[in-house]
Amino acid sequence: MDVVKPPRAVDLVIHARYVVPVEPGGALERHALVIDRGRIVALVPSAAVAQAFAPREMVDLRTHVLMPGLVNAHAHSAMTLLRGVADDQPLKTWLEQHIWPREGRHVSAEFVRDGTLVACAEMLAGGITCCNDMYFYPDAAARAYEETGLRAMLGLPVLDLPTAYASDADGYLRAGLAARDAYKGSPRLAFSLAPHAPYTVGDASFAKVVTFAQELDLPIQTHLQETRSERDDALRDTGATPLARLDRLGVTGPSFVAIHAVHPGRGDIELLARQASHVVHCPASNMKLASGIAPVVEYLDAGINVALGTDGAASNNRLDLFGEMRLASLLAKVASGDAAALPAAAVVRMATLGGARAVGLDARIGSLVPGKQADAIAIDLAHPALAPCYDPISHLVHAVGREHVTDVWIDGERLVAERRLTRLDAAALTTRADAWRARIA
Repeated sequence: MDVVKPPRAVDLVIHARYVVPVEPGGALERHALVIDRGRIVALVPSAAVAQAFAPREMVDLRTHVLMPGLVNAHAHSAMTLLRGVADDQPLKTWLEQHIWPREGRHVSAEFVRDGTLVACAEMLAGGITCCNDMYFYPDAAARAYEETGLRAMLGLPVLDLPTAYASDADGYLRAGLAARDAYKGSPRLAFSLAPHAPYTVGDASFAKVVTFAQELDLPIQTHLQETRSERDDALRDTGATPLARLDRLGVTGPSFVAIHAVHPGRGDIELLARQASHVVHCPASNMKLASGIAPVVEYLDAGINVALGTDGAASNNRLDLFGEMRLASLLAKVASGDAAALPAAAVVRMATLGGARAVGLDARIGSLVPGKQADAIAIDLAHPALAPCYDPISHLVHAVGREHVTDVWIDGERLVAERRLTRLDAAALTTRADAWRARIA
């Protein structure tokens, strides 16, 4: 005699019009995501839920796409407090004459905490569930991320230049590693070493970074060849590209993240592929600063994992990964002359699983696969601007905006519910940002 098993009790079931799991590809119609204790239990047809599961909570999203949370693979979150402060300037002028002087006067632990809180509110509302952050006072950023519930990889900054945060590379490393030690048990936080760039960090400091990375099993991320002049100056002065120099110093490898990488030199793409390193593409920032168009199609063709990032709000003005997806696709097409270049499914993968792989979290997030953490977002297609919908994946890249995100879950916790932030007071954060504007202006 067959024994009929009772439905399994679970915490949450989310029904959706479409589910885009990323792994495998494609879109599933009328499916449900089953979640228990913060993890994905199953992805099944909605009609099969009642027989197999007894959820404590059920969410019915009849007009929505459900997909993995977006991974912002490069940001300086605290720089939201400098949003728009120095627009329409080239990178060198922007940094040396506008950003660095203001940072020198105003950046503090309070600045970082407040700026990061504002950034987290913006990112969560736009469907970003994980951020690869890089800025001063990572301990203050960690407090903000814990408060908001956003998942983060915190880059521990290293420079040879003195700032209010530290006076030399040793000071940066001491302060950063102390922050890591204080927060390494936080379940939604991870850490990396983040030397700023080859032109601000010398060989001796990179050698120390490599030593700590190997001893502590930490990834390394750095800005790399963002401008043509950075690459060409290095070739003129040393005969090697900045990437080749980092490779010689032992920086590259499967845990190395090259941010921007707009201007690879001869052999650089092959080097990144051989070392199984990652690239973070930041199209809006690269366009705004006139840095150029990264050869994303060539990177992908070489087998390099490419992720998407917004960069900071000071060089982008928006922490909007839906905007970055659309720009990435369109730039690839116009740069290659091929309208089929970088199709929508590839861009969605870059914004989710590609970002998760870059920060070493792809075993936990980046796709809606049983066993992974339940980081998911819902996008409502019931709007005239999104009607009709023939292909939900294409829609995510070419039609959807962050304003269409209605709900966000991280570890199964609903941090955005029907467009309302559940942990954060948006009005209070706006008031706090305005107070900083008064100081900085």
